[in-house]
Amino acid sequence: MAKLFGLGKGLESLIPKITPTKSELVVSDNTLKTKESIFLIEVDRIKGNPYQPRRDFNKEELQSLAESIREHGILQPLIVTKTEEETNSGIKVSYELVAGERRLKAAKMAGLSFIPAIIRQNTEKKQKLELALIENIQRADLNAIEKAKGYSKLTKEFGLTQKEISERIGQSKEAVNNTLRLLNLPIEIQRAIEAGKISEGHGRAILSVHTDNQMWAMFNEIVGKNLNVRAAENLGRKVKGVAKMVRGEQNSEIRVLESRLEEFFSAKVKLVKSGRRGRILIEFYSPEELNSILNKILNTKY
Repeated sequence: MAKLFGLGKGLESLIPKITPTKSELVVSDNTLKTKESIFLIEVDRIKGNPYQPRRDFNKEELQSLAESIREHGILQPLIVTKTEEETNSGIKVSYELVAGERRLKAAKMAGLSFIPAIIRQNTEKKQKLELALIENIQRADLNAIEKAKGYSKLTKEFGLTQKEISERIGQSKEAVNNTLRLLNLPIEIQRAIEAGKISEGHGRAILSVHTDNQMWAMFNEIVGKNLNVRAAENLGRKVKGVAKMVRGEQNSEIRVLESRLEEFFSAKVKLVKSGRRGRILIEFYSPEELNSILNKILNTKY
């Protein structure tokens, strides 16, 4: 019997039959009670999944997993798709990863030549993304921004609704929506969540305010004072209250200026402010009213 590279000793003893080929070993699945056969595939023939939502892998965690693989083997097979390409020398077989990128990276670190995998047939790119996303959420715990980007890709590229996403990952629609909203944060604050400087809860608290300046003010105070999520939520309410008060004062000042201009021009006037910039809109309803306004502005009769 050929050696089952990468399989744990306990699992190896359960497999009754092995049929080797040039590049893979087919394992009978009767004892494993699964509908799909497990193949031993050359590690170098497996390409990464371009729809993998995780981009950063913790090196220490990978090293720990690699050591576990050296000792116990890989107990959970990868999922791949198979590609055959005609060449001058014959058929070239390669594989693309659907799920199990951490195990593949750790297996390479452990120096394995072969790795157990299930081959899925005719897997569309949407299925590859779904499988990779779900597999990572359930096994490797994507950070909140990685989840949000994965959900966003499912929505934008494959047309899945938030309800459909929630059904596939076993979470509520509200949870999916709350995670997606994190992508409305400034990029640097998103990176802080990815790096673990602040939590997803902190991110949602920051989203309770409306402008980038307010978000940055909250972020700096959260980090500077090491606020917990409850304190961050209270801070958000205070920031919104102050902003509302300021807007009320600004609106009152604007209305006073509008009244003074209306009295001067004898016409309806509206001030529109945007930061330090703005417009003055003066209404007129006849050529005579326009001439009157121009006379007051230019002090010249037309």
